[in-house]
Amino acid sequence: MIGSADPGTGVQPNPVASGPTRGLARSIHLFRLFRHEATDPDRFYHYLAADVVRQISRFQSPRGVLAADIGGGPGYIAEKLRAAGARCVVLDRSAEELRLHDREPESAVQCDARALALRDGSVRIVCSSNMLEHVAEWQSALAEMLRALEPVHGLGYLTFGNWYSPWGGHETSPWHYFGGYRAADRYGRRYGRRPKNDFGISLFPLHIQEVLDWFRARDDVEIVRMAPRYWPDWMRWIAHIPGVREVGNWNTLIIFRRKPGE
Repeated sequence: MIGSADPGTGVQPNPVASGPTRGLARSIHLFRLFRHEATDPDRFYHYLAADVVRQISRFQSPRGVLAADIGGGPGYIAEKLRAAGARCVVLDRSAEELRLHDREPESAVQCDARALALRDGSVRIVCSSNMLEHVAEWQSALAEMLRALEPVHGLGYLTFGNWYSPWGGHETSPWHYFGGYRAADRYGRRYGRRPKNDFGISLFPLHIQEVLDWFRARDDVEIVRMAPRYWPDWMRWIAHIPGVREVGNWNTLIIFRRKPGE
């Protein structure tokens, strides 16, 4: 019905964020928008942010809770979380990212993901969308997200670009398959500038198996859901086949909760 709220989140529809919300149609729409991400970032990121809130809302209502968007840049996801009733703060290391696309988040703190300016157990929702592969010590960033998350009821939403996926090298793809440094150097020669996601500086190889090993080695966290972020729900099985998932996932989603302390 025109003008009615999204039943999953209670958010009024946004024409920029509109589109299919499930199944193969959603996946096709995401990839179509992604093809124009450089020329029309608002349409892609508004839709992606609405998609994030829909997925979070399946496990935790945002209404009335405190949320933190780690590496959230100009605040697309934070905006949708607030529209769904959450109080949300963006934490990002880069002042430039916080002002990207001529936007600024309503509430933001400039800090490193490896040392979050959040009290222990202070937030009900921790969100990190495609930030982890840009942190050299990603284990520290994950540990900080978990530390800030409220035990039992809190929900962590994590997505990251796995290195062996077709877009693992970001704008240097698919040449990253021949080596990250070589791909970045090739990009520099071709375009006369270094890539924004420069291997070894602002982009690091991240593999699904090592992230899973990190989660499984800890007794204070449980994985609620793991899936390929952009594929339909019925293709979730790809994420559970070692090796295949490293290439087939494109982008990986892990939803987790913090267990109560002993």
